[in-house]
Amino acid sequence: MNFEFTAEQNRFRQEVREFLESEIAQGTFQPKCDAWIQGYSPEFTKKVSKKGWIGLTWPVEYGGQGKSHIDRLILTEEMLRYGAPAACHWFADRQIGGAVLRYGTEEQKKWILPKIIAGEAYVGLGLSEPEAGSDLASLRTKATAEGNEYIIDGQKMWTSCGMFMNHIYMVARTDPSAPQHRGISEFILETNRPGITITPTIDITGSTAWAEVFFDNVRIPATSLIGEKNRGFYQVVNQLDYERAGMERLMGNYPLFDAIMKFAKETKRHGKPICEDPLIRQKLAQLQIEFEVGRLMIYKVIAVMEGGHAPNVEAAKAKAYCTSCERKLASATMDILGMYGQLWAESKYAPIAGLGSHSYLASTGYSLQAGTSEVLRNVIAARGLGLPSD
Repeated sequence: MNFEFTAEQNRFRQEVREFLESEIAQGTFQPKCDAWIQGYSPEFTKKVSKKGWIGLTWPVEYGGQGKSHIDRLILTEEMLRYGAPAACHWFADRQIGGAVLRYGTEEQKKWILPKIIAGEAYVGLGLSEPEAGSDLASLRTKATAEGNEYIIDGQKMWTSCGMFMNHIYMVARTDPSAPQHRGISEFILETNRPGITITPTIDITGSTAWAEVFFDNVRIPATSLIGEKNRGFYQVVNQLDYERAGMERLMGNYPLFDAIMKFAKETKRHGKPICEDPLIRQKLAQLQIEFEVGRLMIYKVIAVMEGGHAPNVEAAKAKAYCTSCERKLASATMDILGMYGQLWAESKYAPIAGLGSHSYLASTGYSLQAGTSEVLRNVIAARGLGLPSD
């Protein structure tokens, strides 16, 4: 097995690093945990767009670069390593553009893909509902066909990018008489349409990266339908593989990982760096080992994608493992920092810029986002091991 990158890929990685280090030096941003989902900077997204790094793997005829999935993984890995505020384009680039490419019409591709690539379309994910989280097939939001339009009524919650999006990708029930997994369709639409109300959802860290979205008699053109009517659930299942398999599931808190390593080397107790304490050294070594294992698991997912296959099982394995690693990182950090680790970044006494407290509180949701660990284990069992699903 060859784990070497090509010379061109190594040059690309270095180019991305130099760009990000330059932006930090200019004061464009400071590295943050979870910046891929909470760091909204239209200015930064515009700069990434000018570099040609949005839609990197998409066909050239739609404005993409036609690069490999490995190239894109290198890009996202470095964005996460530096905690860059990439949330404005992350979701559209990661999965929505790909969904349009696979299932959309030629008109839809020419409409939305250039906007995403230009850093102008911020697309939120409208999947979860009050009664439909992990069981997405239980959703109640409905889209009723009327002439050449659909009328949408219902509610979405935990909508990623909700307070900043100007477009929303969503699923709604188009055939209430069909079995749950059937009769669901996908749509993409602008959020400035009459009848849409967006309310921020403030999470335990104080972030407003999510929102509730209410649809009250919202009229959209029939051309907003993505793919085949009533087949949306099966289309979504395929897209979730790409949502689950990203490096963000492992490196969303890399700024904390890097900071706690440096803290342990630079902080002394009784005249010696605390990293020489056997218990702390063991914790840090275990984190490093598990980080490398998780990184290789994600590269395995990309290898499957490069082969033209959907990474159902590989993505489920990687996501379940990597979110567990992030939770361990948060816990280990709090053990090392002690009571000071609970301080927010606003406190002058907070070590490592308050990254520990943010990560510890946020980590409770890592095993829920994009499918719970229990759901993922079922995927591994049924599709990977061939065990009965009942």
